[in-house]
Amino acid sequence: MKNKINTLIIAFMLMMTNVFAGAIRVVTTTQDLKSIAQLIGGDKVDAFGIATGYQNPHFVDPKPSYIIKLSNADLFVTVGLDLETGWSPSLLGSSRNPKIQKGSPGYVDASIGVQLQQVPSSINRGEGDIHIYGNPHYWLDPVNGKQIARNICDGLTRISPENKAFFESNLKSFNETLDQKIKVWNAQMLKYKGTKVIAYHNEWCYFENRFGLQIVDFLEPKPGIPPTPSQLVKIIGEVKSNSIRLIISSPYFTTSSSDVVAKQTGAKVLTLATSVGAFDSIKNYFDLFDYNINQLINTLK
Repeated sequence: MKNKINTLIIAFMLMMTNVFAGAIRVVTTTQDLKSIAQLIGGDKVDAFGIATGYQNPHFVDPKPSYIIKLSNADLFVTVGLDLETGWSPSLLGSSRNPKIQKGSPGYVDASIGVQLQQVPSSINRGEGDIHIYGNPHYWLDPVNGKQIARNICDGLTRISPENKAFFESNLKSFNETLDQKIKVWNAQMLKYKGTKVIAYHNEWCYFENRFGLQIVDFLEPKPGIPPTPSQLVKIIGEVKSNSIRLIISSPYFTTSSSDVVAKQTGAKVLTLATSVGAFDSIKNYFDLFDYNINQLINTLK
């Protein structure tokens, strides 16, 4: 019996090796990019995302396994700007893979062509963790998903031009599905347009502008600076004076400060997903917005 099981395991491993032998090996920095790469690449790609969906993408511990993945990759996709600046460049350099270095055909900066928000006119580090190129959480506007998909499609085509028609066809299907979904999401959120909310960290501006929310303030006094007692007093006053009903946060931030404000004001604390995989039900890029909008509607109504 044991020999039969071992034989089956070996056969399965060989089968999977054959399945992925000719696949384009794609490594992405986030699960959102992985999801889009899979939707565009289909069965032509074998994709791996480094940061988990419930992990702060600013802070990822480099692991030897990531370097191995990158050393064998045909395509590398990054959010870009300065989101992964603390860990991605070192991993990329350690991979010693010339195919995926910046400027090579196998390097994709997903931010190319995206209309960025909150681009600072000057840099003052005293204002906290300021993003010098603009807010990098642009994938949280589903319209930007189309530009991300375009960039990934172009990258796949560069290294596998014989499959261009296949990638372009998948891109067309992706855009059509996204257009239909955006109409539904906008309709669902129309009733709540102008709703004032408090956020923990400044990562929701693209989502906010797309769906008509109004973020009044942040629990962080400055980006990347943990909430202080004086900031919480200020937020409590704003919540009361503006009749704010909702505080939104992310899976990788503690809710202790949000809970203090909620207890004093009656506002509700809602943890939304910033990435695919943040919660078990979010399997792909479309699920990300389905989840967040359903959570918002169920809380606000």
